[in-house]
Amino acid sequence: MSIISAHNKHDLTKKQSQVIETLAKASRPLGAYTILDELRDDGFKAPLQVYRTLDQLISLGFVHRLESLNAYIVCQLETCSSSDNLNTSFMICELCGLAQELPHTHVEVAVQILLDKLNFTPSKSTIEIRGLCNACQS
Repeated sequence: MSIISAHNKHDLTKKQSQVIETLAKASRPLGAYTILDELRDDGFKAPLQVYRTLDQLISLGFVHRLESLNAYIVCQLETCSSSDNLNTSFMICELCGLAQELPHTHVEVAVQILLDKLNFTPSKSTIEIRGLCNACQS
């Protein structure tokens, strides 16, 4: 199943489909300027177009922003939605750049318990665990 069919292609604009396909084809997270370079021949002329489209895809729950890399990745979980974008976790390999989205984990539950105890209400939580993937450890 392609990433687009999983994310209701018929509901996406042409620009949104182009950006999500570019991200889906990449073997690693991409920055906005890399996306722009890939899509210049397809009508993207300025960084603002890419950023605006990425923001729309994030709000729809189709794309995540990896804060530490200042890059973007297609949502890898079938259960993602815009509300799930509030709490996401990733493993990021420091050698090959592989980024894998983790299913909602006990780590997030533990963080929520701590936040509740401290009476803190987050608007967003992204956990990024950096290290070496299995292939790079070999």
